[in-house]
Amino acid sequence: MIKNKTVRPVKAIQFGEGGFLRGFVDWILQIINEKTAFNGSVTVVQPIPQGMCDRLEEQNCVYTHIMRGMQNGKPTVDTKVVDVINNTVKPYDQWEEYIKLAENKDIRFVFSNTTESGISYDKDDRLQDTPPKSFPAKVTVLLYKRYQLGLKGFIFLPCELIDKNGETLKKIVLQYAKDWNLGSDFENWVKKENIFCNTLVDRIVTGYPRDEKIDLGYEDNMLNTSELFHLWVIEGANDILKEIPFDKTGLNIILTDNLDMYRTRKVRILNGAHTSMIPYAMLCGIETVKDCMEDEKMLSFVKKCVFDEIIPTIDLPKEELVDYANNVLERFNNPYIKHLCASISLNSVSKFKVRVLPSLLEYIKRMDKMPENLIFSLAKLIEFYKKGTPNDAQDVIDFMKEKSVKEILANKNFWDTDLTFLYDEVIKYVD
Repeated sequence: MIKNKTVRPVKAIQFGEGGFLRGFVDWILQIINEKTAFNGSVTVVQPIPQGMCDRLEEQNCVYTHIMRGMQNGKPTVDTKVVDVINNTVKPYDQWEEYIKLAENKDIRFVFSNTTESGISYDKDDRLQDTPPKSFPAKVTVLLYKRYQLGLKGFIFLPCELIDKNGETLKKIVLQYAKDWNLGSDFENWVKKENIFCNTLVDRIVTGYPRDEKIDLGYEDNMLNTSELFHLWVIEGANDILKEIPFDKTGLNIILTDNLDMYRTRKVRILNGAHTSMIPYAMLCGIETVKDCMEDEKMLSFVKKCVFDEIIPTIDLPKEELVDYANNVLERFNNPYIKHLCASISLNSVSKFKVRVLPSLLEYIKRMDKMPENLIFSLAKLIEFYKKGTPNDAQDVIDFMKEKSVKEILANKNFWDTDLTFLYDEVIKYVD
């Protein structure tokens, strides 16, 4: 077991001890410590009653992270021991220790991944609760204590996969400040002395490898695994880099004043590639994403969708988009991840509306012609619901199965618009 670690000042609080934060934020902080003079560690807060903090403490909060995937066409494995977690705190058992975090002048950053439902408002939370239930309420209590001590606020870098995660967290904190009558001075302090960044994270973290034996030469019950690819887009001012030198690491971290175009890039290319190929792949009996990449016909189809029809609809430099798309295809080809087509096929109609349809409609607008491959993808989506094994709400499945192609295209509840103008093109490909 690995137990030795470098002792560094605690400069961050991290809500969440799961695989994602340990394989993303903590791994990044490890590299920042190695390559710069940042010299910071993290106190991990367990946001719910049950968690893995005790297991982390058993091995002095040190663990191994293994990244695996394709790099330049070759299977690649990279291993790093991560020792940036200083200690853990469980608010449900150690409320006083949690509140004391507000007293630490060195703490400047707050990272979180409390799942998509974590940044939410609970009207029943109270200032007197020890602890309140919701993550934003726990944050509000900590901020109020820090305000009372006259200390600087925090820089929040939430990793939850919701749109405008930083803005949403700030809005809920201010709602609690009003609910709890904490005063306009505190509300102004929250607004002026704290920075809530919207962020976008992108990495598949596969966690503890339960179904395989990995010989490290030592025991590590908190071993974590992920793909090689990583991307962190942070919407914020360059001043942040004076406090945490992301730009000195060589990592794929982008500081921008507009996150939207990067979110669009991820949704349209990564998620769009998945959604456009999965119904077709499943109709062909293909089981995994990697199998799709090894099938000549399917790979050719996905490439045409992405490079010929999706990329021309996104307003970012073409070379940047091509590089990202090539990375996506390499990630799809990862021999260490078994990504089942069936699991991606969940709710394919609503996914198509968000991930593929905007590219299809934008292509028609810009090129004044039909995107043949995305139209084919829409046809295969309809066919998949009629003849395949869709996994969706029963009313959606029933409608798709029973109604004509024209009625499906006309359903504004599905597409937010009437798509019957595509009928002549779509019907060519519906078997």
